[in-house]
Amino acid sequence: MDVLELILCIIAAVVSSSFLSRFIPKVSTPLVQIALGAAMTLLPFFPSVELNPEVFMVLFIAPLLYLEAHEIDKSALLKTLKLSLSLAIGLAIATMAAVGFTLSAIWPAMPLAAALALGAALGPTDAVAVSSLGKEASLTMRQRGVLKGESLFNDASGIVGFQFAIAAAVTGEFAVGEAAGDFAVSFIGGALFGMVVGLFVNWLFETVRSLGWETTTTRILMELFLPFLLYLGAEEVHVSGILSVVAAGLLIRFDRTGIGPNVARTNIVASSVWGVLSFTLNGAVFILLGMLLPGAMTASWSDPWVSNKLLIGVILLVTGVVIALRFVWVSAMLRLARDVTTGKRRRMTPERWRSAAVMTFGGAKGTITLSLMFTIPYYLSGGKPFPMRDELIFIASGVIVVTLLLANFLLPLLAPNRNKDTGAELNEITIEVLRRTVEELTSRITPDNRRAVLMVIDSYTKRISRLKHRLGKLDPQGYGELQIQALNWEKQFVRDRLADLKAHPSADKAEQELNVEVCERMLDQIMNTLRHTTAGPETGRIGWQLGGRLRGWKHRTMNLVKRTVNKIRRTTPLVSEDQIFAHMRTLQVDAIEHVIGRLGEEMSHDRFNTEFCSALILDYRRAEASLKARPNMEGSAAAAGQADEIKKQSYAIELGIVQDMLEAGDISRPQARELRRNVYVMQVDADSGI
Repeated sequence: MDVLELILCIIAAVVSSSFLSRFIPKVSTPLVQIALGAAMTLLPFFPSVELNPEVFMVLFIAPLLYLEAHEIDKSALLKTLKLSLSLAIGLAIATMAAVGFTLSAIWPAMPLAAALALGAALGPTDAVAVSSLGKEASLTMRQRGVLKGESLFNDASGIVGFQFAIAAAVTGEFAVGEAAGDFAVSFIGGALFGMVVGLFVNWLFETVRSLGWETTTTRILMELFLPFLLYLGAEEVHVSGILSVVAAGLLIRFDRTGIGPNVARTNIVASSVWGVLSFTLNGAVFILLGMLLPGAMTASWSDPWVSNKLLIGVILLVTGVVIALRFVWVSAMLRLARDVTTGKRRRMTPERWRSAAVMTFGGAKGTITLSLMFTIPYYLSGGKPFPMRDELIFIASGVIVVTLLLANFLLPLLAPNRNKDTGAELNEITIEVLRRTVEELTSRITPDNRRAVLMVIDSYTKRISRLKHRLGKLDPQGYGELQIQALNWEKQFVRDRLADLKAHPSADKAEQELNVEVCERMLDQIMNTLRHTTAGPETGRIGWQLGGRLRGWKHRTMNLVKRTVNKIRRTTPLVSEDQIFAHMRTLQVDAIEHVIGRLGEEMSHDRFNTEFCSALILDYRRAEASLKARPNMEGSAAAAGQADEIKKQSYAIELGIVQDMLEAGDISRPQARELRRNVYVMQVDADSGI
């Protein structure tokens, strides 16, 4: 039950963090999750947490790194591969040495091997943090590519270096040549193991697909099982499990091959499953980090033999060493790198110095660092306690927190996002695509498909309205003008109906009086609405409203007099309110249909905004649905079937518009890919009949 309660608490915290991040956008989600994890440990019913680092690497880090490697832009990675590998290997080793010798020098009680182990653990950057930090920062594609590439490869170098340092600390012996050889075997062997398995998995999955044996369930289960198998298999043959997962993720391509609706549906479902799993695991990683930090720091903080000021000073010093070394290393690599076109080295301009600073603070430390520190043994080979184990964990925890805070608050200053955020920009592009689709659908309306096309336009209007609401941009003045125009159309329609009734009186006097009464009441309602919505100069508006009220009083007075006279004469019984309501509902439905038709005509003109027309059609449709307590179902099934076919056509229209915008240079290829992916999801949904 403790394990179950822990899992439920973590999931609840992950869900809560997604909501909290909306209210504090300046604070990155990982920091929110760390704070939630730390706060959860204070709850009285919260179960105790003990992290098994090996299990943590298998359950969390392996699948996340596999997904990161599989989805990374391969072309961008190749362009920045040299710089990424330099940071992942060269900088990791340099950080290990710099932190180790500095810490051992200023704190003589700290053994050199133990200090080197801390430096090795501080080498890896957090792949999850790289993707999540700095939401307000605007990083270039190159900067993101370098940071992601580094985070994929530096885990292996950091882990191997940490293991060798710990072995030296435990045994008291350290052979540089042997350590370098073992590092090469682990690093290269892990990459080769992952490549071999990746190629085999490609062949296996493609063969299963070609034979028709693949199903959505088996494919997803096999793919989810893959990163765990890769990691455990590599560790079993004593090579880097992390690097094997990364190498396999970069090579695997079976989900990019094959055509057909079943393949597309399977790929979409697999992508959705991985999306949910990735979000959950990412959140769980930082929640666990927050849970572990208080316990990791309490032991040293409450130790009377260790100065708390010294601990804080060491944390700041080590953080300074890590950041300074990283900045110097990145700057040197940028200075030595040659221009792709000229082949010459470029000078360090202020912009390139700023880029170096961005990549420096973008390399925050995270869960891998802390999980490595928890693997420090409690005792040496001679049975003595491992020297300063608690202090090492405390320093590592402090450096993690400081680097995350620096990344969260300095990245937006170094790379301010002056433009719109990606999500808002994509929403605006989506609205433009939907608007063009609605215009195209409007041009295809015929008397036979009018009802079905309007049903599809309604669905597009709902999507546009949701996106407009998300962006918080809907022009109230323009939309209000269209509403007033629609009310005038309603008013004219009822007036025409009333004039027709008076010009062609019915033989049934009671029916005639009833229809006239309904028209006059509805005119009163429309005029009253217009009085409250019409804009204009204050004096003119007041005069118009007074005149309208006088006309309304006149109508109501005349109707009351007429019905009273009829009752006195007993020539016509007083019309019941139920009859009036039933006939008024019918008249309102007719007026709504008339206005919807006029709005549909306006969508092909430039007088009113297309989105406003579409949104108002949706409002009138909702009003019509509420009026029809018992709607006439005649023709509804046929219209619904016709609407399904038109909806499929609309998806093809969307894809065509996306392609046109891409060719015109209005959108980028990643944006076009995201827009197409959304349409494919809806197509699969329509084909499956869900």
